[in-house]
Amino acid sequence: QIVHYKSFDGKIITALLWVPFNLKRDGSNPALVLPHGGPTGQMVDYWNTEVAALTSRGYICIAPNPRGSTGYGLEFQKANFQDLGGGDLKDEIAGVEFVKATGYVDTKKIGITGGSYGGFMTLMAIGKTPDIWAAGVEEYGIINWSTMLKSSDPGLNEYLKSLLGDPATNLPIYQADSPITYIHEVKVPLLVLQGDNDPRVPKEEAQQVVDILKKEGRVVDVHYYPNEGHGFGKRENQIDS
Repeated sequence: QIVHYKSFDGKIITALLWVPFNLKRDGSNPALVLPHGGPTGQMVDYWNTEVAALTSRGYICIAPNPRGSTGYGLEFQKANFQDLGGGDLKDEIAGVEFVKATGYVDTKKIGITGGSYGGFMTLMAIGKTPDIWAAGVEEYGIINWSTMLKSSDPGLNEYLKSLLGDPATNLPIYQADSPITYIHEVKVPLLVLQGDNDPRVPKEEAQQVVDILKKEGRVVDVHYYPNEGHGFGKRENQIDS
């Protein structure tokens, strides 16, 4: 279903919601928030194999289109300027409140997972709002915008500067908008999935996440897929992930 809800500042957020067939409405079911990539993008209604796999195993899934998404006007698209993982994260959390209110969901069994900017959002969520989640799975996500600028491709770097501004003058914004600032607050188990040859979000981003959390004694696991780039193209890796 396509659903709508109000976020913290009154903005109307649109989301796609999948509820497994014949589910009992008894507050016992697990749910997953699925932040999309971009952030300049949109989760649209298409045959989503990942969602099909999750819902067939009993997971309620909600995929919000938070501020910064395309398809809802230019003002909405630019509403996360220099505020990545701020207002847009709150839009995702408002989605959590929406699924809680349905009566289907066990509030202690809510996870979050996404790839690329969705992986970044997963890291921001479990760091900035650690008590909401039961687990996280981040795929090829960003932990530090400053290191991304040093190792990613030039075209993507210009896009990042359009969202965050000039790194020379806006370093505090880069720091405030990076999951590395909040990663020490993580409480939940985290799985990291990453392609070995990712040209957009280099493997070093995943390694930073894992190294920090392992050093602090957190529950974290990682799997690197050889010969995969930004996203997993091989069917066997899609199934494995």
